[in-house]
Amino acid sequence: MKRAISFDAQGFSKPELLSIYKSLLKPRMIEEKMLVLLRQGKITKWFSGWGQEAISVGTTLAMKEEEYILPMHRNLGVFTTRDIPLNRLFSQFQGKQNGFTKGRDRSFHFGTQEHRVVGMISHLGPQLGIADGIALANTLKQEELATLVFTGDGGASEGDFHESLNVAAVWNLPVIFCVENNSWGLSTPSEEQFKCKQFIDKGVGYGMEAIQMDGNNILEVIRTVRKITEEIRRNPKPVLLEAMTFRVRGHEESSGTKYYPEGIQEEWAIKDPLSNYEMFLKEEGILTDEIESEYRKELKEHIQSSFDTAQNEPLITSDEGKEEADVFAPYIQNVIEGKGDKKEIRFIDAIQQSLNQSMERYPGLVLMGQDIAEYGGAFKVTEGLVDTFGKGRVRNTPLCESAIVGAGLGLSIKGMKAMVEMQFADFVTCGFNQIINNLAKIHWRWGQNADVVVRMPTGAGTAAGPFHSQSNEAWFFHTPGLKILYPSNPTDAKGLLNAAIEDPNPVLFFEHKYLYRSLKEEVPEAYYTTEIGKANVVSAGDDLTIITYGLGVHWAVEEMKNRPDIQAEIIDLRSLVPLDTETIFASVKKTGRAIVLHEDCISGGIGGEINALITEHCFEFLDAPVLRVGSLNSPVPFAATIEAIFLPQDRFTKAVDQLLNY
Repeated sequence: MKRAISFDAQGFSKPELLSIYKSLLKPRMIEEKMLVLLRQGKITKWFSGWGQEAISVGTTLAMKEEEYILPMHRNLGVFTTRDIPLNRLFSQFQGKQNGFTKGRDRSFHFGTQEHRVVGMISHLGPQLGIADGIALANTLKQEELATLVFTGDGGASEGDFHESLNVAAVWNLPVIFCVENNSWGLSTPSEEQFKCKQFIDKGVGYGMEAIQMDGNNILEVIRTVRKITEEIRRNPKPVLLEAMTFRVRGHEESSGTKYYPEGIQEEWAIKDPLSNYEMFLKEEGILTDEIESEYRKELKEHIQSSFDTAQNEPLITSDEGKEEADVFAPYIQNVIEGKGDKKEIRFIDAIQQSLNQSMERYPGLVLMGQDIAEYGGAFKVTEGLVDTFGKGRVRNTPLCESAIVGAGLGLSIKGMKAMVEMQFADFVTCGFNQIINNLAKIHWRWGQNADVVVRMPTGAGTAAGPFHSQSNEAWFFHTPGLKILYPSNPTDAKGLLNAAIEDPNPVLFFEHKYLYRSLKEEVPEAYYTTEIGKANVVSAGDDLTIITYGLGVHWAVEEMKNRPDIQAEIIDLRSLVPLDTETIFASVKKTGRAIVLHEDCISGGIGGEINALITEHCFEFLDAPVLRVGSLNSPVPFAATIEAIFLPQDRFTKAVDQLLNY
């Protein structure tokens, strides 16, 4: 067969050229093995990168060992070139204990800090924002390091692609966004994925350099990436890199390639990166049949031995305790008491004070959000912080919620902390995927903590309408791996936010915007923390238990002021996850009557879960049904008169009467 690729070996020594060949051969031989195992039923699924190995191998060889690479499911060559033990890879593919995810995830859905690799999740695109965060950390630490992240022509259609490139460009982050243009997104051809002629045409839209390379030419890949990294390490900036190649096999093996146009596989077969490089080396007298045979024999034995080791591992075992214990990174809170002088401040001042003191306490903490720098945020929570800590750590962001949450996770991967402010809790939907599928699951999947706090101004009562007034804490309550805090007063706002920032796990921090400037109390001026997972008994009583949080606490207190003859025990949950069931159960067992009150819509709200828990654990102590009171099952209306109907205060009054008269 005639060689179809022209190689330029200038700058490469003969030993290096041979080493490159061996690195290229290794993933191909693993591919061959995996296809056999698939047919034998010893693995269940395989995403083949056959014919694309030069991109993975070449880019990895061009990067420094300490530089992070974020691969996808066709980038086996990244893992092999970073010398990840093959027996562990085979264990990962088979769901064995010695893999990287304890059988909890498959394929390349994992990361390893040791090898500076952060794997993908199935939702294509979020890895791009994480790369931004890693690169931001490198920049803030003044480390001259590049970051490389992969996507495909299908994945590049996701919103995360736009957001992440936009953020990287605006912030001048040293990231290489490598698009493997293999002509297909599953079964959809490239011409149905994007309208432009080629991906590099997109670069101008982001104000970044865009480079195209032959992804099947291993030497061109190495030379191109080396040149880019040398430049962006010194002068941080993002680069869009398009690697032209072809997906030889199907999206996965079971999907097949029946939809391929006739002759296209044969057309690309002659451009195979391995066979062409072999021919080149043999033509140059660098690779002999003997050396090739030796390499293949060595790799075959190594692959087989590694597979046998993994195969002989027992089937993975676990139990309920282990699975739940790994949801959060291990952490024991050391509660710091609020000592010294107190000063009367508003709720909003308490939040600001917490951020100020936490920024001083943690030099690696970065605040990110829309308009949070000079403007001080939509509610002026961060006003003045940029003057103290600078624009490096108090960062205005583009309207790119998903990329920014991802960047927060990237900072965490580099050992830093992040606080992301949503202008309104309603806007968190734009970053929902990152929170639900990345932040919440990453420790359980491969042991990486997500040291990210997402602050969200929430709630109604300000006539702001359906897109600025939602109470959406229940959306996240169902998702394991997220801690959820919701303070009702300035003291708890400061203490809980400090605690949230200390905690290495992802925390969603809800701040009722109605309370920002309407509530004052004396708060310790010094730094302190409030215990996460511990409710506060606002008032003791024997007649009934009111379980609530946020603005609901104030509704409950006000209602009981109008009923001096009733002794209600009002419990302010403060922490929704973890939930203080001990305090709830003790109170209900004492009073025999309970109401759960929240501002969120009644259906699917947290009240339903608390109701179920009380019924399951305290049924014999109940003198009446447990009642739930929440807002209407409708969007939040704009007009104040209708908003008053939507909110639950009037229904709460009736529920108290109903319960007491039962």
